[in-house]
Amino acid sequence: MSNINITQNKNTVTVNGETRVVTVKTAGPQGASTAINSDNAVDNSIVYYHQSSGTFKADDTTTKLTLVNGGNF
Repeated sequence: MSNINITQNKNTVTVNGETRVVTVKTAGPQGASTAINSDNAVDNSIVYYHQSSGTFKADDTTTKLTLVNGGNF
């Protein structure tokens, strides 16, 4: 029979001796995977999702004032 050594505790190896199937599971990313960009944030900025950059943004183009005075609903 072969020996299986696991050197890192973040991975799991399961061996089913009857069918000789090996299943390997690796821990996925933890926490939020999307960054929040607040480089251009101003007072009363509202956070929104920017699809092309894959980030949430808070900047001077989307604020409480822009939503109230001319926001498109």
